Amino acid sequence: MTCNVGHTERMVRIALGILLLLLAFFGILGGVLAYLGGVIGLVLIATAGMKFCPLYRLVGFSTCADET
Repeated sequence: MTCNVGHTERMVRIALGILLLLLAFFGILGGVLAYLGGVIGLVLIATAGMKFCPLYRLVGFSTCADET
């Protein structure tokens, strides 16, 4: 997998992912939104950690500078 998620976007994804997980965990989001927020939070953190977003690859988009 090649990098298609840049450094700044990775930091934003991690921050949003943690925020969504906290909102779901502490019950601020309720019902289905809690599960949806938790799943989206995990996906954001996972894609940030891998520096790869499958959706970006499908549409041919990249925010990654030429890093290796």
